[in-house]
Amino acid sequence: MKELKYIKSLAIVVLLGMAVISCKKKEDFILPDHNGVDSRTWDEEGAAQFILNGAYMFLMPDFPYQTSRYNLKFTSDENIISVTDGTMKKVFNIGGTPIRTNDVQLIGTKYQSSQLGDNKYFDIARCNIAIREIPKGKIPKDVQRKLLGQFYMLRAMGYFDLVCLYGGVPLVLEFQDPANLKLEGRKKASECFQAIVNDLDTAAAMLDGVVFDNDATDRGKLTKLAAVCYKARVLLFQASRQFNPTNDPAKWTAALKASEEAYDLCQSAGIKLMDDYGTIFQTEGKANTEAIIVRSYSNTLEKRFNVVEEKSRPSGTAGGSPNDAYVATTRMIDAYLKKDGTKAPSIEDPNAPYDFWTDRDPRFKATIAYNGSIWELNGEAGRRQWTYRSAIDGGKPFFCKRFSNADLPAGSVRITNDKGGGGMDWIEMRFAEVILNYAECLNETGDLQGAKDMVRMTRVRAGMDQGDLDYGLSLASNDGEMRALIENERMVEFAFEGRRGYDLRRTRKMHLLTGTLYAPYEVTRIIKVDGVNYDLRTQLEETDPNTKLRRRDTLDLTKESTYKYFFQRSFKSAPASGAAYIGDINNTLNFPEINYFYALPNTFLLSSPLLEQTIGWENGTFDPLN
Repeated sequence: MKELKYIKSLAIVVLLGMAVISCKKKEDFILPDHNGVDSRTWDEEGAAQFILNGAYMFLMPDFPYQTSRYNLKFTSDENIISVTDGTMKKVFNIGGTPIRTNDVQLIGTKYQSSQLGDNKYFDIARCNIAIREIPKGKIPKDVQRKLLGQFYMLRAMGYFDLVCLYGGVPLVLEFQDPANLKLEGRKKASECFQAIVNDLDTAAAMLDGVVFDNDATDRGKLTKLAAVCYKARVLLFQASRQFNPTNDPAKWTAALKASEEAYDLCQSAGIKLMDDYGTIFQTEGKANTEAIIVRSYSNTLEKRFNVVEEKSRPSGTAGGSPNDAYVATTRMIDAYLKKDGTKAPSIEDPNAPYDFWTDRDPRFKATIAYNGSIWELNGEAGRRQWTYRSAIDGGKPFFCKRFSNADLPAGSVRITNDKGGGGMDWIEMRFAEVILNYAECLNETGDLQGAKDMVRMTRVRAGMDQGDLDYGLSLASNDGEMRALIENERMVEFAFEGRRGYDLRRTRKMHLLTGTLYAPYEVTRIIKVDGVNYDLRTQLEETDPNTKLRRRDTLDLTKESTYKYFFQRSFKSAPASGAAYIGDINNTLNFPEINYFYALPNTFLLSSPLLEQTIGWENGTFDPLN
């Protein structure tokens, strides 16, 4: 019996999924009209699960730069790609080139998603149809609740993405064909937040008591804990300046309550910080005591890979030609404090010590591979990473170590026959975020000491020194100083995890970025030998026939004289041996405040006469906060 109309492509997906995973015969589910979805879809847990898998595929966030649509969400001052990638440069409006209404979009021109972010309303439609139809089916009620809880949370995540970038958006909470939406216009941001919170509360209630096997096929499924912790994130955003320009204390009180509930639930569930910050992403399943929301990957199962290894590894280690996705800016480097919590000299300061890596917050060496540092890729004991310009196995000023499995053999990094690549899980939320969300809410509601107690936990785990400054926390004597301390702590703790861009947006500090984003190359010195220029790179890369080591791998860089004999660092001018920076020092960052809320893409805007464009954009009349 054909009971409802749906888009052709999703119907085909459902049918194919049932043919694979249902216990019934394939021909039992083949329909003469592929525009319909048979009601028996919702009688089979396996068929409903297949649709749920599709919702996870498109609504669960991913590694930064894993898919092009999501790059814009991660534009920030932590990475060089923000000023080298053409699409991401538009977010900063570098050089004053006006952004167009279709340049930044999560509401795309395609009605059917082919990759993350093409059209959130199509992705949300997967949830809407399941939420409507599952209760009508014959799946056992306890299983229905488990499935519905996940669909409700995924829908909340989809709408949260939209609200963060557009402010108030149309709310479609009943199933509609996303190719033919009948929109009632944009809702107030407050109404959207309430709908998101309602879905998360519903998800938490439905998933209460549901236990998933985190080490088997259930890894990555959303739980009550995930819903409660995500709600704390959502209400923190609503309380922050982007959505709370008058600093309404009631919003901070609500965020505080949600953060406290999330923290307490984590405690009772046995969630705790991992002992080793450097292995958070390399530890999966039950062994990871910190992960709350994950997107699961495998490098042995077909089409379950990611490309983060290729994007973060240097050339020569099976990573291909490295791009700028995980290359730190000078701002990112400067965010790392000294080990006692005091500020380190800027790497841009010509009078700063040459060894900027010494005595830093241990998260620095756990995150950044710099010139001459230890990074034992491919399981090679004692391997050193060199980043000077044109270095063998180099190519960038810095590399990010956090998303690379150093023990992964070089032959497994590349993707072959839809297998291989990175099998590392993406962690969308972990306990450290719950802690720092809670710290921020405590500080904003007048509990300075409580906020310090929270931040102390991440600094102790990091391995910072208590000293006389209580891990540097005693340097904050009021809420403003503590606010700045927490902002910096988040930048360091969540380096390259995609949190920084959102933090700059929600605190409305993106437009305050001035100057340029760049990272310095170290370059090899050029000396004269018998009146002829001689690049010391030749010396550095010579191989000793006895030890088989290159000379550079025997250097003692704790000796300033050794370092300065071979290397020099330059920023805004090029030394004799070539360019000494990556990034564009000639264009000025110009983030217009209208970019805090993007324009609706023209194709979406024209789909309904009830839709209004965002104020500040061409013909804009809609206040995104309303």
